[in-house]
Amino acid sequence: MMVATRITRLLVGMVMLAVAVAPLQALAQRLSLVRDAETERVLADLALPIFQVSGVVPSAVDLIIVNDNAVNAFVAAGQNIFFTTGFLMQAESALEVIGVIAHETGHIAGGHLARGSDALEDATTRALIATLVGIAAGIAAGSGELVAATTAGGQHLAVRDFLAFSRSMESAADQASVTYLDRVGVSSEGLLAFLARLEDQELLPASRQSPYVRTHPLTRDRVDFIRNHVGQSPATGNVLPPAAELAYARVRAKLIGYFQPQVALTQFAPDHANPAVRYGYAVALYRRARIDDAAAVMRGLLAEAPGDPFYNEMLGQILMDGGRITEARPYYERAAQALPGEPLILVRLAQIRLEEGSGIDTAIIELNRVVSDRRGAMPFAWRLLARAYGLQGDLGMAALSLAEEALAMGEAEDALEQAIRAEQTLPYGSPGWLRVQDLRRVAEDLRDD
Repeated sequence: MMVATRITRLLVGMVMLAVAVAPLQALAQRLSLVRDAETERVLADLALPIFQVSGVVPSAVDLIIVNDNAVNAFVAAGQNIFFTTGFLMQAESALEVIGVIAHETGHIAGGHLARGSDALEDATTRALIATLVGIAAGIAAGSGELVAATTAGGQHLAVRDFLAFSRSMESAADQASVTYLDRVGVSSEGLLAFLARLEDQELLPASRQSPYVRTHPLTRDRVDFIRNHVGQSPATGNVLPPAAELAYARVRAKLIGYFQPQVALTQFAPDHANPAVRYGYAVALYRRARIDDAAAVMRGLLAEAPGDPFYNEMLGQILMDGGRITEARPYYERAAQALPGEPLILVRLAQIRLEEGSGIDTAIIELNRVVSDRRGAMPFAWRLLARAYGLQGDLGMAALSLAEEALAMGEAEDALEQAIRAEQTLPYGSPGWLRVQDLRRVAEDLRDD
């Protein structure tokens, strides 16, 4: 991964970024990320029509999940929308989520972040975001699926220490959001429901307010504006398709099962008619290390939907983390077949191939697909690629992969060491050798700063 020369060495694993005028590195020491292919895809599906009608380029926006129980969603450091796990677990419907996405898109389209944080150097900010997201994508136990790791400084978002949007910007984003929702033919009732639940918090001391209220000043006028719009909009009453609501209900239950397993085991049931509830229950069992029980519930879900890629992925994750690697492989293969190119699935499948000691050529192909995808340029993928090349005896490409991993981690000295080793081994003028020249220049600049 290319790293800007003015970024200091990163000392943490999984990190996150919020709106800030304080040094970004200070925030990076407090936060953590979550990667989950299913949740990311659901958010992307909800966001796509909003981006299209707002003029925002979908491929330019990253949707990132923060491991934090506080309810918040915000825009940071350019065209990046962040959602806390607390928000995703508390939002009661996909209609609420798309409403919040529309509001945050209003901030992006309105250029509010640029106006509010002129003190930040844009190039440095973008490069730091890329580095932090890359690190967060693959640290921890090397898992490519639902996984979160906490940084040394703790999980809580200290958002009140950073720049919040002004009330005028919030009003502008509200106006943009209802316009976008009208254009896609979706009611603003979800946004209204979400804000109305938070309205009373405006009267609380700042220390007791939701981070969403602290970073998005909420006034009666704002809520009244959206309520009045709902009263006259032709889109009022237009809900999202049942499939979209089911998809969101699934990821919501999944997150509850993962982050609040005791709650899920109390409130969910393995024989519930709603498959989302059973899904969350299975994840909770897995988090409590009840591997056989969790696998049994997932097999029941797969009996109803054998081609579901995320059911297959989840069962594969349960089995692999339970030490049953060979048993896990076919489930990952089915998931990868259903979602070709999904980096978080391909990483885990490649890991299984390497653990089994077979299919190394295939693993290399899969991992190269992962690292060429900006969503999958994760240090752990480079580490696996180095291992795969090493098993083939290609020490030059193995060293190059380790140099890429070190650079993505902000480890300039290690990156230089591995790059020099690769340069001495790879054929002069080969694609790998040329890549080493780029890596050396970037690593040297990073070290010198």
